[in-house]
Amino acid sequence: MTWQRRIERAGELAHESPVFPELLHFYQEIARFQSTIAGGPTPANLAALLALIRRTAPDPMAQAANGDLTWDELLRSADPMHAFFARVLLQASAESRARKYPVPSGVQPVCPFCAEKPVAAVLRPEGDGGKRFLLCSLCFTEWEFRRLLCPNCGEEDKEKLPIYTAAEMPHVRVEACDTCRVYLKAIDLTKNGLAVPEVDELAAVVLDLWASEHGYTKLQTNLFGM
Repeated sequence: MTWQRRIERAGELAHESPVFPELLHFYQEIARFQSTIAGGPTPANLAALLALIRRTAPDPMAQAANGDLTWDELLRSADPMHAFFARVLLQASAESRARKYPVPSGVQPVCPFCAEKPVAAVLRPEGDGGKRFLLCSLCFTEWEFRRLLCPNCGEEDKEKLPIYTAAEMPHVRVEACDTCRVYLKAIDLTKNGLAVPEVDELAAVVLDLWASEHGYTKLQTNLFGM
């Protein structure tokens, strides 16, 4: 998936389902920045990102970008805003590196390249149904994973793996596990082939709110910590 398509999709979703349009417009700014950097967390890229945050982000994130932060300070910081800054820089370089190699075979609950947890599942058209993939929260690698299997605890009982949807975005659903009380969202491309999984996952905030209200914890938060 190209950065340009991610930017376009965020704009489409902000127009089609304006529940959190500010979030999607801010993501467009971040994605445009990510599309221009190649060297990862260099001092120049960090300075450019902080300047962008100060111009476009709401408070208190804009305030967190004040000062001359260094990469080491970001890594040591417990501030979730600083964690966001670091992840913005890491995502672009991690994706670029991962795309140079074929995805290793085998079923595993973490990314085969960077060992990060998945931020979402993706259902892609395959035969008469959909094949399930997990989507890395850092490098956006997709790797095949069984349909009826919790990526957190390994639960296989269909009765303990409920699925929930919302009318606002019928192609995005919550895949929960009643054994470990963990969930992730799945983007069903058999229902909407125009979806961009990492962007549609961000936009489906209503499902995160629903899951939290019902006592589920997200397997891995997305770029914005949701």
